[in-house]
Amino acid sequence: MKKRILISDIAKALGISVTTVSFILNDKAKEKRISEALTKRVLDYVKKVGYKPNELAKSLRTGKTKILGLIIEDISNPFFGNIARLIESKVYEQGYRIIYCSTNNDVEKAKELIQMFYDRQVDGFIITPSDGLEDTVKQLQQNNIPVVLFDRYFPSLETDYVGADNFQGAFDASNHLCQQGYRRIGFVSLYSDQTQMKERSDGYMKAMDNNKQQSFIQKIQMDASDDEAMESLREFICENRLDAVLFSTNYLAISGLKASKKFNFAMPAVIAFDDHTVFKLVEPSITVVSQPIKDIAENLINILLLRLQGKIKATRKMVLPCELKVRESTKVKVTS
Repeated sequence: MKKRILISDIAKALGISVTTVSFILNDKAKEKRISEALTKRVLDYVKKVGYKPNELAKSLRTGKTKILGLIIEDISNPFFGNIARLIESKVYEQGYRIIYCSTNNDVEKAKELIQMFYDRQVDGFIITPSDGLEDTVKQLQQNNIPVVLFDRYFPSLETDYVGADNFQGAFDASNHLCQQGYRRIGFVSLYSDQTQMKERSDGYMKAMDNNKQQSFIQKIQMDASDDEAMESLREFICENRLDAVLFSTNYLAISGLKASKKFNFAMPAVIAFDDHTVFKLVEPSITVVSQPIKDIAENLINILLLRLQGKIKATRKMVLPCELKVRESTKVKVTS
């Protein structure tokens, strides 16, 4: 690592005052009537030696750190991981850096992380909020810290938000199963008040009502062990003699596939909400409701940057369409 070059080093090397160098580096050369020749000489030298401004001193002067906080549910989940990667790339192009971490839906951990980022004076937040985080998000707003929520939101709180059309995505998936000839269609979700889970459940129920089909719903505890989830899914699928299942998350669908293998029962037709690499590798390949990851990431950053620049006042809520990617797991049901 090279020794840090200071403004005083530049001034000494060029035989001019520290104040003159500072004016030039802070775009005040014309205001202070510094000649173009001297300005060019300083900027050429700065480029040659690779001078980098002291970001801490700059942030103290401007009140901006050019750092954003990204707090997501689980960085190991492909949906959140891909969102984080795209956001990081996008903000880097805009001169910002990003710090991100996972909460694993632990509200106390989420509060601690938000406080830590706040203490480090990040300029704004992008958050997938856990249940019970309303007051913390509201406090950030009251302190004039820009916050954009994604994947889920709080109905009682007026915030910027970007997410997928969970209702329509689940409706289209459930309706597809009905059209393929399946009649005992189950829905697997979580015990959660999160808005995206409720919307997916509502989409499933609407499709069942429209097609005059009986509904079968199983909820899994969010902190359930892998074995507990698999046993619960075995009972749900086998005892209800389901011929199709819509899983509200990709990891629940993976638990279902594991249960089928462990307990040696035939898996019915399957659709998972959110894609995963494994879904293309298993046989049959799994039909999925794919969220528009690139569009979500771009809208999150655009809204946050506009908010940071003071270019928007009204709350922005973006609900983006999903895509049903039909694969082998939902072929037309063959009746004997």
